[in-house]
Order: sequence, then structure tokens, then C-alpha cells
Amino acid sequence: MKKNNLKAWLYLLPAILFLAVFMAYPLIDVFIYSLEEGYNFASQSYQGIGLYNYHYVLRDAQFLQAVRNTFLLVIITVPLSTGIALLISLGLNAIKPLKKLFQTIYFLPYVTNTLAVGLVFMILFKKTAYTDGLINVIIQWFGGQGVDFIGGPYWAKMLVLCVYTIWVVMPFKVLILTSALASVNPEYYSAAKIDAASRWRVFRKITLPMISPMIFYLVITGFIGAFKAYSDAVALFGTDLNSAGMNTIVGYVYDTLYNNGGGYPSFASAAAIILFAIVLTITCINLMISRKRVHY
Repeated sequence: MKKNNLKAWLYLLPAILFLAVFMAYPLIDVFIYSLEEGYNFASQSYQGIGLYNYHYVLRDAQFLQAVRNTFLLVIITVPLSTGIALLISLGLNAIKPLKKLFQTIYFLPYVTNTLAVGLVFMILFKKTAYTDGLINVIIQWFGGQGVDFIGGPYWAKMLVLCVYTIWVVMPFKVLILTSALASVNPEYYSAAKIDAASRWRVFRKITLPMISPMIFYLVITGFIGAFKAYSDAVALFGTDLNSAGMNTIVGYVYDTLYNNGGGYPSFASAAAIILFAIVLTITCINLMISRKRVHY
């Protein structure tokens, strides 16, 4: 038994070393940076150890705006994208002819460059001197008033960012849920058919519990992905997200780290640790909820 355990640890050793070098060490290093007060990037020196960097970041108006944007993005996009993906997957699972073709079509946005998709969304939503954008044209057809979704009011920009984020993450979720639905044992449905169970009851009592692990996986990864959002906002609003009022926590970390040539790595590290704490807390809460709601 001990010999087998040793062999197992030897197999795991490369992965453990990889995680230690590229995940554990950087996390510890960032935490140390976040405690160094008055850090000088040029001389690699600091004045003391304390919590000033956290105090500064938590009172910074730009960071609070980034937190607000990120939480709105998470709260809106994760449930909506998961729910819509589940509906699409149920529809695809019910279609027999051309099923593979439709699955391929839904997966295409996932392999498309993020910035390219962002450019398309800008063309659809942005007002210019030459056009109001396709979406505004449709709104005006129905008697509405056009809105500058890219450079206009905050709610309009947040709407575009949410729609864009849902569009980008949807293919992956559809693929996962379609695979999960295909793996459900058909004998359960046969038994439900004999009992003359309604479609809603079959979905609630059989389908949903059987695919709940995959739904939980998508919710967890959706939360983590939404909290790390940055490229989506850049694709729509450019690199100066603070001026647009659409920065995210990751964007704040990047801007703080590279501002003025050298930036402020201690402040950026403090913001990164705060983001890590937020994601870890929400993940732990989801894990506790999953014990009662997820059927393995």
C-alpha cells in the first residue's frame, strides 16, 4: 500500500510543482507586496509593513466604481446566461435532424476573437456621424428614440456590456449543458412516460437533478469568469475605462500597476487580494449551497 502511495505522489509531483511555482508562490508574493507601504518601484524598497494599501484602495473612488461595475456584471450575466443556455440546450436536445449542425453554429462565437466580436457590437450599438447603429435603427422603426450605447448614459453602456458578456460565454455553457442532457439515462424518461408525468414534472424531478452538477459547475466558473472580466470592457469601450466609467476590478489592478510608466504595485496587489477574497468567499458560499441542491 505504501509503495502504491509513493507511486501516486510521484505521478502528482509535476502538477504539484507547477501549481506551487505558478499559483501558490505568485499569490504569496502579491500578498507580501500588498502589505509593503510606500513601495518604490525604482529602488525596490519600501517604508514599512501595514494595511495602508488596503485602506487607500477601499477608499479610492475608481476602485469603488470598478467594484460596482463588476458586481452588476456578475449579478446580471451569470444567472441570465446560465438560464438562457439551459433553454437553448433543451431545445437542441429535442431536435433530432441537423442537431450537430445547430450545436456547431451555437459554438462558433466561442472560437471567435473577443476583440473582433467587440468590434461587431460597436458597429451594432455605437452612434457615429454617419450612422446611428443597427440597434438604434430598429428602435426608431418602432417609434423609439435612439441612444448612444457606447458613449452615452451609464445604464446603456452597462446594458451593452452585459449583452456582450452573455453572448461570449453562451456557447461554452450550451456545449456543456447539451452534453449533460445527452448523458441522462433514458430509462428515467421511459419510466416517467409510463406514469404519464407532465413535461414540467419530468424536467423538475429528473432532468434538473441529473444535470445539477454541470449547472453548479457553470455557475461557479461563471462567477469567477465575470469577476475577472476586463477584455470584454476593453473590446467595447477602449483602454481608458475610467473615463468611460466602465472599469472592472481586474482593469483597476492593471491600470494601477502600469500607470505612469512604473505604477503602484502595492496598491494593485492590495486590489488583487481583495478580488481574491471576494471570489473565494462567493465560491465557498456556492459550495455550501451545493451540498443541499446538487445531486451527485
